[in-house]
Amino acid sequence: MKKENCFYLGKIVKKYSFKGELLAKLDTDEPELYEHLDAIFIDLRGNLIPFLIESSQLHKSDLLRLKLEDVDNESDADALLKSDLYLPLELLPQLNGNKFYFHEVIGFKIKDEKFGEVGTITGINDSTAQALFEVDRNGVEILIPMNDEFIVKVDRAQKTIMVNTPDGLIELYISSS
Repeated sequence: MKKENCFYLGKIVKKYSFKGELLAKLDTDEPELYEHLDAIFIDLRGNLIPFLIESSQLHKSDLLRLKLEDVDNESDADALLKSDLYLPLELLPQLNGNKFYFHEVIGFKIKDEKFGEVGTITGINDSTAQALFEVDRNGVEILIPMNDEFIVKVDRAQKTIMVNTPDGLIELYISSS
């Protein structure tokens, strides 16, 4: 399984018991969706390794307690600490309306209600306090905040996102290039 065919689910943060159980911090608003998985991929030295799950349950609401097959003691568990967890993309719950996954909208066109077509989404910058659409407009990068108030409509069929940005935001990028 290749990483590009998977999504990041979370990270193993600590051991739970001397029997090899682990606690994983999930990167989701709905951890209950992942409580009864059969298998998971763990990133070990850059390779995604499949592990069968014997049992799993939510622990203190935001952690997932995992008992993996063939991980039966503390030293087995130690080898997996701080490892990233992945699942195949097809296990992502479908989103609808104006909710979307970041990877899903790469390549979508951005249109602004006042400005018209802005460009194509080439990436998402989520390293700042406010996530940003990275939009390419004929070689000029335009950054548009991914603010719910700005996003008017996500049209998956047409692969477009309609936004309503503050006056002058898009022009700032174009006039300075």
